[in-house]
Amino acid sequence: MAMCPICNGLTSVEIQCEQCHSEMSDKGRLLDYFDDYSAYLDIDGMKLFDGITDDQKNNQCPHVFYCYQCHMENTILIDEI
Repeated sequence: MAMCPICNGLTSVEIQCEQCHSEMSDKGRLLDYFDDYSAYLDIDGMKLFDGITDDQKNNQCPHVFYCYQCHMENTILIDEI
């Protein structure tokens, strides 16, 4: 079973905003934004309905990153280990 190194506190990443080049802030897993209970549901099962092609097959965890400078939001796929 693969796990996300960011969700599990094993590493962090620095993502630069495409628009203003400021450092973006990790706002957590995309799956946690679906509804009040999504954080408690099976991660691999939720990946089948997140709208991202092959994130389950490729063992990737979609994270939402936000730029406080220009208010841009971006979803980045993090490789699971």
